[in-house]
Amino acid sequence: MAHEFEPLKNDLILRTAWGQDVERAPIWIMRQAGRYLPEYHEAKGKRDFFECCRDPEVASTLTLQPIERFTGLLDASIIFSDILVIPQAMGMVVEMVDKKGPHFPDPLKSPDDGQYSKVLSKDVDVAAELDYVYKAITMTRKKLQGRVPLIGFCGAPWTLFCYMVEGGGTKLFIESKKWIYRYPEEAKALLQKISEICVEYLALQVKAGAQMIQVFDSWAGELSPSTFKKFSEPYLAYISKHLPTKLKEMGLDVVPMIVFPKGANYALDAVCNLGYNVVGLDWVIDPAEAVKIRGDRKIVLQGNADPGVLYGTRESIAETVKEMVDGFGGGKKGWIANLGHGITPFVKPDDLKFYLEEIQRLTSR
Repeated sequence: MAHEFEPLKNDLILRTAWGQDVERAPIWIMRQAGRYLPEYHEAKGKRDFFECCRDPEVASTLTLQPIERFTGLLDASIIFSDILVIPQAMGMVVEMVDKKGPHFPDPLKSPDDGQYSKVLSKDVDVAAELDYVYKAITMTRKKLQGRVPLIGFCGAPWTLFCYMVEGGGTKLFIESKKWIYRYPEEAKALLQKISEICVEYLALQVKAGAQMIQVFDSWAGELSPSTFKKFSEPYLAYISKHLPTKLKEMGLDVVPMIVFPKGANYALDAVCNLGYNVVGLDWVIDPAEAVKIRGDRKIVLQGNADPGVLYGTRESIAETVKEMVDGFGGGKKGWIANLGHGITPFVKPDDLKFYLEEIQRLTSR
C-alpha cells in the first residue's frame, strides 16, 4: 500500500536534478544531521550510533534537526542512517567504537575463509533486515510535512567491500588491495552480490518515502584509473541501470540518483556516463574544470567546498562560496550546492549557517 504524504512545498532540488532551469541553486550538506549540533548529542543520549540508526523515532528526530535549525536554508533532508547497515544485513557484525569508528570483529580474510562463503551464499531478506530504515524514512517524510524532499542512500559496493575486508577504516587498504590483486574474481562476485542488495535496499527506501537517492563511494579514490574501471564502475553502473527498472516493476515513480565517487576525479568523464542524474564532487577539483569535463551532457554536478573552510573566518567562507558559485556558472541550472564531503567535527553551527546564507544570497541574484 502506498503511503500518504503531504504535497511537497519545495521541490527545487528535484527540478535541478532532472536538469530543469531553476531560480537558484538548491543546497544540502552531507552529514548535515550529526555530532556538530548540540541538539544531536541531547537526542542521542547514551545510545550508541547504531542504536540511533535502528530506532526510527530517534533517526527521524536527528534527520529533522538541521531542517528545523536552518529553516529555509536547506533544500533537502537526508535520512539519518549509515552505509554499514548493508554488511550488517549480510550477516556481518559491525560495532561503532568510540573515538575510533566502525569495527568488524570478523572481517573477510580470503576466499577460503568460511565467513566469505557464508556472506556470499546468504539469502538476504532486505525488506526484513533493514525494516527499521524504511520505518524511519516513512516517519520522517510524514514529519517533514512537505517542507523539503527526503534523500535516501547506500554505500557503493566498492566502499562496502573495503570495510568488509579491512574490518574498519584504514589508511593503507592492504586487505582491499590483496583481494583485488590476488582474488579478483572472488572480489567481483562479492561486489556483484552487494550491488544487487543495494538496488533492492534503495528501491524499498523509495517505497517508504525517499524522493531522491545518493550512492556514497567514499573510498573510490583508493583505486587507480584501471582498477576503478574493474572494481567500482561496473557496480555503480549496475545500480543506476537496475534501480529505475526495479522501481517501475514495483509501480513506483523513478527518482533522481546521485553518485559520489570521492577522490576519483580522474574518472569524472567516465562517471558522467554511468547513468546517474547527479555526480557529486569532492573539494580537490576546480568547479570550472568539472564543468568543462561534463561538457554538454545533461548531468548535474554537486559540491564541492572544502569542509575545512567552515573552521575559517567569515571572509574565507564568503570567498570560497563566491569562487564555487562562479565556477559552477551561477547556480541557475546544473548544480546542487554542497560541501566536497561531510561536515567535520567541531564546526560551529553558526558558521555553517553563514555558508548556507552566502550560497543562497549569491545564487538568488
